[in-house]
Amino acid sequence: MSATLGMMLKELDPDITIQIFERLDEAGTESSDAWNNAGTGHSAFCELNYTPQKPDGSINIYKATRIAESFELSREFWAYLVQKKYIQPHEFITQVPHISLVWGEDNVTYLKKRYDLMQESPLFRGMIYTEDRDRMSEWAPVVMRGRKSTQTVAATCMDIGTDVNFGNLTRCMIRQLEQMPGVTIHYNTEALDLDPDGTGGWDVFVRNLLNRKKEKCNSRFVFIGAGGATLHLLKRAEISERKGYGGFPVSGLWLKCLNEELVAKHHAKVYGKASVGAPPMSVPHVDTRMINGRKELLFGPFAGFSTKFLKNGSLMDLPSSIRPDNAIPMIFAGLKNMPLTKYLIEQVRQTPEERHAALREYIPFTKLTDWELKEAGQRVQVIKKDKEKGGVLEFGTEVVVSKDGTVAALLGASPGASTAAAVMLDLITRCFGVEGKAEKWQTKLKEMVPSFGVSLSENEGQLETTRKRTAEILQLKKA
Repeated sequence: MSATLGMMLKELDPDITIQIFERLDEAGTESSDAWNNAGTGHSAFCELNYTPQKPDGSINIYKATRIAESFELSREFWAYLVQKKYIQPHEFITQVPHISLVWGEDNVTYLKKRYDLMQESPLFRGMIYTEDRDRMSEWAPVVMRGRKSTQTVAATCMDIGTDVNFGNLTRCMIRQLEQMPGVTIHYNTEALDLDPDGTGGWDVFVRNLLNRKKEKCNSRFVFIGAGGATLHLLKRAEISERKGYGGFPVSGLWLKCLNEELVAKHHAKVYGKASVGAPPMSVPHVDTRMINGRKELLFGPFAGFSTKFLKNGSLMDLPSSIRPDNAIPMIFAGLKNMPLTKYLIEQVRQTPEERHAALREYIPFTKLTDWELKEAGQRVQVIKKDKEKGGVLEFGTEVVVSKDGTVAALLGASPGASTAAAVMLDLITRCFGVEGKAEKWQTKLKEMVPSFGVSLSENEGQLETTRKRTAEILQLKKA
C-alpha cells in the first residue's frame, strides 16, 4: 500500500518530496512477502469467504463484486507501471487458474447457488461450474487423485486467475521510487511518534536502528502503512479518529511441499471452505506460487496466536495496544467471538499428524514426509467501536483518515494488497481533495487507472476492454 501510494503521488506531482521509513533492511519483507501472504491476487474468483451464506440459505456476493472490481483497478495500475518501464510482468505476476472445490451435499448446493448468482455479474462471466469428476481431475489432478468415488464433489474455475508476488512488486516499486528526484528511503529506521507541528503539518520522530540516533522529519501529510505496527502509530497521532480502534493478532503457518513431482503436477489455486470460527486468512487452499523464480506448492494457512503485531515485532505489542478508549470495544469483540478463540486454541495445539489429516482432505494420497512446516506472516484484525454491540471484530481493510486529511492510516488484513490501487485512489481523493488537487489530477488518474470512477460490474464493455488490454500488457492469458 505504501509503495503504491508513493508511486501514484510521484506520478501525479513529480515535484513532490517523499520520505519513506522502513524498519527492516529491505522493503516488502513483512506482510507483503511471498511466504507471508496468500498471494492469490484476491479477485474473489475462488475465495468462498467473500460470498458468505446467511442463516436463511441466501448468499451475499456484494463483497466479492467489490473486491473483483478493485483487483481490476490494481491490474490497470500495474499495466501502467509496465508501460512506463518501471516494472516487468515476470517479476511479480503469473497466470494461475482459480478454483473453488467443495464436497458434501450442503456445500455443493451452496457452490451451485453461488455460481448462479455470480453469473449475473460480468466480472465472473467466464466462471465454469462442474460436478464432473473427470473435468475436475483435469483442472487439479493432485487434489482429485485418491478421492473417494462416493464423495459428492463440485468445483468452479476461473482460468484468468493470477498469482501475485506482492513482496517482489513492492520492492520493484520502491526501487523505482529510489531513482526519482525528491524521494528518500530510510532503511533500518523505525517511526516512533508523530505530533502536530502547530502549522497544520506533522513532526515525525524516527530512530535509526543501527546507530540508535533519533531524528525528526516534518511533513504536510503522513501515511501510516506499517502493517500490524500501524495501530501503535495511529494511537500516537493526536487525531480524534484514532479513538476506539484496537487490534487482534493472528499468525499463520504453511505446509510447503518438498515433493517436486507434486509441485509440477499441480497448477492452480484450489480454495475450500473455512472451518467454523476460522478467520478469513485461514481459508484452506492448495496453492501454486511463483517465488523467486521457482514454482512452489503450499497448503494452509493454519492459524496460530502470538501477541506480536509483526513477524519481527514484540510480544508486548498486544498488551501495549490496549488503551482506555479501546478497552471496552476489545472486551466486547472478544466476548462475541468465542468461536474464533476456540478455533485458535485448537489450531495452536495441533500436532503434525493433525495438520497432515487436514491436508489429506485436499490431497488425499499425500505423505507427511512430502511437506515441511513454514511460518507465515502476522495479521492484525481490526477491532472498533460499535454503538449497538460495544465492539466488533472486522475482517477487512480499513483506512482511518483525520478530519483535515493530513494523516491516514491503513488497518486490517484480507483482501489487503490486491486492492491497493483502489484503496489508495480513494485515499488520494479524500486527503488531497481538500486542496483542490484531486480535480486537477483527474486526467493523470485516468491515464494511470482508466476505470477509476467506473463501476465495472455495471459496464461490461469497459470490463472486457480493460481485461483484454491489461492481459496483453501484463503478458497474461486473455479473457
